[in-house]
Amino acid sequence: MNILVCVKQVPDTTAVKIDPVTNTLIRDGVPSILNPFDGFALEMALRMKEAAGGTVTVVSMGPAQAAAVLRDSLAVGADDAFLVSGREFGGSDTLATSYILSRTVKTIEERKGVKFDAIFCGKQAIDGDTGQVGPEMAEHLDYAQITYATELVSCEDGKLRIRKETADGYDVLEAALPVVISVTKTPFELRFPTVKKRLAANRAEITTITPQDMEGQIDLSCAGLKGSPTKVKKSFTPQHNKTCVIVEEDSLPVSAVKLVALLSDAKKI
Repeated sequence: MNILVCVKQVPDTTAVKIDPVTNTLIRDGVPSILNPFDGFALEMALRMKEAAGGTVTVVSMGPAQAAAVLRDSLAVGADDAFLVSGREFGGSDTLATSYILSRTVKTIEERKGVKFDAIFCGKQAIDGDTGQVGPEMAEHLDYAQITYATELVSCEDGKLRIRKETADGYDVLEAALPVVISVTKTPFELRFPTVKKRLAANRAEITTITPQDMEGQIDLSCAGLKGSPTKVKKSFTPQHNKTCVIVEEDSLPVSAVKLVALLSDAKKI
């Protein structure tokens, strides 16, 4: 099994600043971590590797500092890592990001001389919360996809069976390879690295893929700000108001009537 996991470095705080010109996050000076949902995806991929054999490759798109989450991934068991970086990619929205990553898949496959059987992504990144990149990658690649994955059930005969979270419980879905899997919170956490693997990861070489390396694979008019149809009209930090009113009358019907009256007075209904 040749497995690819897309990981992202995200701010470790909600106290981030917004660039008023580009309406994008200013990440300088903000502590960063591996996106938690990507951690769940990476652990599921590592378990698949242990069950079916093969390799796990991790890829991240971002500035040079994003190499830190790639080293974290190598430290827990990933076999290879690629950083996709270039000024041309800056400011990409989800559509542009998913396009760039789909082209990256093809570039890495050419370099390694293999085809990926499964591509894992976190359900969403905590700095954007769109949940769009994984499904959009599947569309760009014309692969089957499974979303809200919580557990690997089996991997055999060229097919995956995945437990998928639904509003009513769980479904078990089967998909032929290749497939893109978006992972939500799972029953297990990402494993901890050993000291030996951490030291090896710190010494490991991270291969950087630039726009020039992807020549012939990518249309740069579909990348970066110019390839991003999403336009942010306004960004702001929400004000938290802890003021509340507790409606607790003698009976539920009386409480309901009072609640409706309060909401009506406040012009909420």
